[in-house]
Amino acid sequence: MRLIITRILDALSQLLFRRTILILTLLFCTGLAGALWNISRLSSELVKTQALESTALYAQAIKEARTLYASKAVDKVKMVPGISVTHDYATKEGAIPIPATYLIELASSLSKQNSGMSVRLYSDYPFPWRKKEGGARDNFEKDALRYLRQNPQQPYYSFENFQGRLSLRYAQADLLKPSCVSCHNTHPDSPKRDWKVGDVRGILEITTPLDSYMVKTFKGLKGTFMTLAIVTVLALSGLALVISKQRRTSVELERRVRERTAQLQLEQEKSERLLLNILPEPIATQLKQQQRHIADGFTEVTILFADIVGFTQLSEQLPPEKLVKLLNELFTAFDWLCEKHNLEKIKTIGDAYMVASGLPHMRQDHAEAMAEMALDIQQEVAKFSAKNNLTLNVRIGINTGPVVAGVIGTKKFIYDLWGDAVNTASRMESQGIPGSIQVTESTYERLKDKYLLEKRGVIQVKGKGEMTTYLLLGRKVCSLIQD
Repeated sequence: MRLIITRILDALSQLLFRRTILILTLLFCTGLAGALWNISRLSSELVKTQALESTALYAQAIKEARTLYASKAVDKVKMVPGISVTHDYATKEGAIPIPATYLIELASSLSKQNSGMSVRLYSDYPFPWRKKEGGARDNFEKDALRYLRQNPQQPYYSFENFQGRLSLRYAQADLLKPSCVSCHNTHPDSPKRDWKVGDVRGILEITTPLDSYMVKTFKGLKGTFMTLAIVTVLALSGLALVISKQRRTSVELERRVRERTAQLQLEQEKSERLLLNILPEPIATQLKQQQRHIADGFTEVTILFADIVGFTQLSEQLPPEKLVKLLNELFTAFDWLCEKHNLEKIKTIGDAYMVASGLPHMRQDHAEAMAEMALDIQQEVAKFSAKNNLTLNVRIGINTGPVVAGVIGTKKFIYDLWGDAVNTASRMESQGIPGSIQVTESTYERLKDKYLLEKRGVIQVKGKGEMTTYLLLGRKVCSLIQD
């Protein structure tokens, strides 16, 4: 643990030494960005606070104007003969508006005189002549009614886009006073007749655009931003000069390092590709880690040997260059089939081809994968013969069993297999029938449910004695449908 911490500290020290200017620049820019963000946040909060306080005072002034009108005007004229108080005062001689109508018209006048401002009075229970404009119009007003019924002494507000402008929407409860209860409960057009003192009879809403507050706030911050801008320009100019000088001296070194690194990378990639063409990737990894002995035991794998029938006679008829070209073309096709079925090519011996399934990574379907490989090999040889006007055939042998796999030697090494299962697979090929795929009984048991197999019978196998073998003919149709 101490060694890891020491290495980390060393790496950080080297980074600070090599990238001092860059780190200073990043730290400066980070600090500047943080300062600008904080100023922006504070200015935004200041705008909202100013708007909220101003709107609250506005609402209080409107409320006091209504109260003053009701107590100083309406209450006195009620006792004067010939003067009435009604909502439709404009159509009646000697009439003045009721307080609610007075407040509504005051709000309308204020809205017209202040661009963008909206002052509105609405309720859950508007009188009939206020049905169209006296109820809640949108979600904010509905939420305000719900909230203020439960919290009548607290305002309800929200900062949102209203008619295309960022605005403060401020709502305040209009509570029913003792002098108004009787009027609301006895008025012939009243939509509610069980009013009590303190009930929320309506909502006074003031919507104020934040444009003017933002202009004032940002005007006050203009000097601060200018100072920061000047400091930023001077600091970045100094850093730019230092960085420019350092960059000129390091460009040449960096170019040389890149060229050398690219060359080394190219050579390493070539070595990697060559190594992976010889060995399976896990084995190549072990070899690069300088493991001296690479050997593993596998309890169950499937091995295939394929031999080109008639190729020996063909080699006597063709020049060496053409013979090697044909064999390379055919075995290249076999290599592609190995990749297709995720199998491991072990080696070629003359015109024989050896493949293993289930190593170096174990898999449950190793026998099925090898069966697919064998059937594809038959098709590939048939296509190859037709293309090149040849009469080639292939003899294939397959066996399943335990093996030992590993790498021996230090020069011209290969990944090879050993064990009785390998010898038996080779015998299945050498004592097979041209054009057929001969499998042992152990392989037959793993393939019989999905593939068509025909019992060849008991044959005499060199070094093994009598063995029952089978011929793989193809895939079962029902198995293909299920797959």
